[in-house]
Amino acid sequence: MGKYIKNPIPVEAIEYSTGMEDGFDELDIAVNSGLDSEHYENPADLNKIPYIYTLEGKHYINKGDYIITGVDGERYPCKREIFLKTYSPANI
Repeated sequence: MGKYIKNPIPVEAIEYSTGMEDGFDELDIAVNSGLDSEHYENPADLNKIPYIYTLEGKHYINKGDYIITGVDGERYPCKREIFLKTYSPANI
């Protein structure tokens, strides 16, 4: 299998804050949809779970997640630890 390097394409990203989500689910709906409630920390301090729609479907937002907007306008959450290892500020 070959090795590849991701092209340096600037993306927009910001740490999640209330108002960036596409909607909220009740906890039981989120768990039934696959949310791992044992490893989940709600970023909104609400009784509902925030989510955004991505190209892969609905994704729940965890505390500290960055919301990335890709080159085609698609949005997706990224764990803070992964984001900080993968992205650097662009000087453009």
